[in-house]
Amino acid sequence: MTNTNRIAHVAALAGEPARTAMLLELIDGRALTAGELARAAHITPATASRHLALLVEGGLLAASARGRHRYHRLASPEVAQMLEGIMQIAMRQAGPVHRVVPGPRDAAMRRARTCYDHIAGRLGVAIAQHLEAQGAVALDGDAAQVTERCAPALAAIGLTTDAFDVPGGPPLTCRLCMDWSERRTHLAGRLGTLICQHLLERGWLLRRARTLDITPAGAAALGAWMGAQRWAAVMQDASEGAPRFSRAATKETA
Repeated sequence: MTNTNRIAHVAALAGEPARTAMLLELIDGRALTAGELARAAHITPATASRHLALLVEGGLLAASARGRHRYHRLASPEVAQMLEGIMQIAMRQAGPVHRVVPGPRDAAMRRARTCYDHIAGRLGVAIAQHLEAQGAVALDGDAAQVTERCAPALAAIGLTTDAFDVPGGPPLTCRLCMDWSERRTHLAGRLGTLICQHLLERGWLLRRARTLDITPAGAAALGAWMGAQRWAAVMQDASEGAPRFSRAATKETA
């Protein structure tokens, strides 16, 4: 195939509604079975298997066998980035006529969710803005670069250089990812991955399928780190006009 045909082929793979639904179900980095993805797309397992085979063949998904099950995940961070870009354009084209007051599930996803292996939603955008304000990352258009101020900025939340300054390890890269719900950028690359892992390990975030719950301990720590004004914007519930915790998160202890 020529390059243009290859591009059209990838676009067609991602553009079929059932395949789109399955790809979006995997955008948070999970690995799911064909049955789980069939339910997400509201199709039969047999139909899902055919779609999944095409997505694997086209390089959008990777599959691996574990025991009796075959699990599927996005093939690379670039696939997640492509999906985020498509969603951002789709939301923009929806226009004000189609905007509705979203339900609690949508509000939770807008507040904090995973985008492949990093944090998205208002929380992800706020982290990017705070690190930029601290001079920890330098943003230039669509590019991002880690600066010498990154280590002290992250040390304030307990993420020390031991986590990313590994001899012989990969460099601490950082890139910008367009957030489809906020229409602003959050941080991806290795820096974004390390921050997400750290906040999960601390128990400040809890993974709930495609959303991230912010625990009271996480709210206290992150609010103190990024400041009251920026934190209030993260916790604001657009559908109710007031901050709120998820019921599951309020059960967590510090």
